[in-house]
Amino acid sequence: MVNFGKIHAYRRENGRIGVRNHVVILPVDDISNAACEAVAAHIQGTLAIPHAYGRLQFGPDLDLHFRTMIGTGANPNVAACIVIGIEPEWTQKIVDGIAKTGKPVEGFWIEQHGDIATVAAASRKAKEFVHWASELPREECEFTELWVSTKCGESDTTTGLGSCPTVGNFYDKLIPKGIYGVFGETSEITGAEHICEARAENPQAAKKFMATFQAYQDEVIEPNKVDDLSDSQPTKGNIEGGLSTIEEKALGNLEKIGRTCRYIDVLEPAEAPTKGAGLYFMDTSSAAAESITLMAAAGYVVHTFPTGQGNVVGNPIVPVVKISANPRTLRTMPEHIDVDVTGILKRQMTIDEAGDELTKMITRTANGRATAAETLGHREFVLTKLYRSA
Repeated sequence: MVNFGKIHAYRRENGRIGVRNHVVILPVDDISNAACEAVAAHIQGTLAIPHAYGRLQFGPDLDLHFRTMIGTGANPNVAACIVIGIEPEWTQKIVDGIAKTGKPVEGFWIEQHGDIATVAAASRKAKEFVHWASELPREECEFTELWVSTKCGESDTTTGLGSCPTVGNFYDKLIPKGIYGVFGETSEITGAEHICEARAENPQAAKKFMATFQAYQDEVIEPNKVDDLSDSQPTKGNIEGGLSTIEEKALGNLEKIGRTCRYIDVLEPAEAPTKGAGLYFMDTSSAAAESITLMAAAGYVVHTFPTGQGNVVGNPIVPVVKISANPRTLRTMPEHIDVDVTGILKRQMTIDEAGDELTKMITRTANGRATAAETLGHREFVLTKLYRSA
């Protein structure tokens, strides 16, 4: 078994550790994207994160928007944050939420200033933040301080047999040591929900999971489906890869939580865990970019991503580590894969050995190695929308 030793990461003001050191330019709303991108174009070392929402949302949908935006800026992989919105009130709300972490954050709004003045002022502050962040040192930290999320994509028969069990083996070894883990994809557990329910640490978590799962079925799937799960589960790629039913897909999906791990609580989308170290379930879409965005907003700093057919998704602030057990994918899309576990199906590698290889890659990633998705420029950031805006 690989030795779980030290990593070198950034210790943030609130005690959390980050594995990246981004200065983020964060738009409150869609019409502030251009100003944010202009700042990022002027100031090297900054990262704009444009998105499609933030206007005329209300109720739980608006709450989720704020939670996701605040969580993104508050993520430990972010050293400092510039927030730009069209109006001052919502801008300040996000600034105040991020400021609770203690990290540098400043807000600007466009109304009564215009783009040019806003971009100029935000650029000056962003330049200050980059100078400051560029001198922050990595320090020695315990590997077990990491928060590591997981979600699979473009699944096939090799996913449930190889790459998902690899993540499960990693969690089985590291969750007891003190890391935070999270899995989700509510719709993709259909047909295996009874198995997921049984993996809860306590009756309260089990009941909460089943309520979450049933709400998704009742409120989303049943009113809108045109076929089984609206003709989207399993996907065409899943079917091409040999998965004929959502139940087969669900059983492979749950391999990501290993054999012994039990989740201790169920989180709302983008909700940060509050019950200490351990494994959590988060109510998320099965769409890759949405799911990773929500987990990053909850504070997770490394993402593990098993893939069979070859999903290419990344994230702006969280490194996405791709694992595949499909020999064809390693042959045709090798530039997208970080951990090759094809040896499992060839009987050249055990799942335990694969879990150790994943641990080594997470260590390298935490210490600064760029993932395949990062080097290829994949920065998919997709907000989850609950219902139509006003």
